[in-house]
Amino acid sequence: MSIRVVVADDQDLVRTGLVMILDAQPDLEVVGEAADGIAALDLATRLRPDVLLVDIRMPGLDGVEVTRRLAGPDVADPMAVVVITTFDLDEYVLGALRAGARGFLLKDAGPALLVQAIHAAANGDALIAPNVTRRLLATFAEQTPVVPVQPVDPLTEREEEVLALVARGQTNAEIATELFVGLSTVKSHVASLMTKLGARNRVEIAMWAHSTRRIRAD
Repeated sequence: MSIRVVVADDQDLVRTGLVMILDAQPDLEVVGEAADGIAALDLATRLRPDVLLVDIRMPGLDGVEVTRRLAGPDVADPMAVVVITTFDLDEYVLGALRAGARGFLLKDAGPALLVQAIHAAANGDALIAPNVTRRLLATFAEQTPVVPVQPVDPLTEREEEVLALVARGQTNAEIATELFVGLSTVKSHVASLMTKLGARNRVEIAMWAHSTRRIRAD
């Protein structure tokens, strides 16, 4: 069954290119396109795609606000949103992550990483461009004024290992390879981490890891 995607970008050439890349994949289907934030919010609300791919800078509503309305902390049924941008700026990435984005990519990331990010988001994973992952999550931790809530049930040794790898931006498959365990085992550990930490997705798990200084920037 195809993963249904809505693509939102105010630049016609960029949007057309993104649609061509995604439609060329046998298991991806672009079901809608939007040239501004208001149209993106309307399309995503009506069509309920599996993933919304949204530019961070758009007229009407920017990508961060669109993400917040569709995937923010107060949304009962959050949508999987992947944010793309030309600008490698901390404030953009942090804003997108805080708003509930499940992925963040630069537009020059290339087709392979774009497709990987869409698949990851649809599967409940999170993918952030490798060149910005650790630095930006570390920046988030430094800017977080409150002490993160500690889990009532302590993390197991294996959960700590999975936590560290999630915080470094690795997918479930990569973690399984790293730890020599099955994919279902990794998924079970990630689910347990989400429950213990009160996190809604992998990005929030990574944020918690950095906020508690379990992971430090190199």
